[in-house]
Amino acid sequence: MATSSSAAAGLSNGIPERLIDAAVAMLAEEGPSAIKARTVAARAGMSSMVVYNYFGGVPELLSAVEDHGFHQLGAAFAAVGASEDPVADLFTMALTTLAFARTNPHLYDAMFGLSTRATYRPTPTKAERRAGHSPAFNAAYAHVIAAAARLGVDGGLAVEDPRAAAGALWSFVHGYVSLDLANHFAEFDDPVRQVLVPMGVTFCVGLGADRASALASHEAALLRAWHPGS
Repeated sequence: MATSSSAAAGLSNGIPERLIDAAVAMLAEEGPSAIKARTVAARAGMSSMVVYNYFGGVPELLSAVEDHGFHQLGAAFAAVGASEDPVADLFTMALTTLAFARTNPHLYDAMFGLSTRATYRPTPTKAERRAGHSPAFNAAYAHVIAAAARLGVDGGLAVEDPRAAAGALWSFVHGYVSLDLANHFAEFDDPVRQVLVPMGVTFCVGLGADRASALASHEAALLRAWHPGS
């Protein structure tokens, strides 16, 4: 494991960030099988020992890569902001997640534990198992919970438990994203409009929204996410 002195030095010389950037690029280009200490270090122009000096090993490096992804996703959620239409805000976040996943599918898979080999994942501590997620994930997910809460507070929908509503939203959005990345919607001309939008509208109607209003909010989110500035 990295010593406190080497870790402190790493913060000042940018070595951990360079290794993380190299691993993210390699995930995008080659997938998780390419992530090895020597290959990541070579990509960053370093020796393989720096991976062990600053992270402890490949599993810990991958954890840092996942946190990097969640920091990026959280920043993207924060950029959505809060408008007068909480339904549109939440669906904009769903589209943001889809765009993020399409940009680097292997990073998305690694973040959500879908494709990274078990031997490349560090054994979680008891505290981590109880918490379920890393602080980086929780910070990103807090935006989803807050947006779900606004459905009730600002949108007048029946949201008794924002965490439960966020969990349901998270489930159907990530289910869609996983299938989209695997090209399971090839038979549709526009799967976002034909599959994802109806799911979102139905979810909102289940919370008491008017269907026409919910559809209009989803269409507004599509315009906002796909054609910003229009």
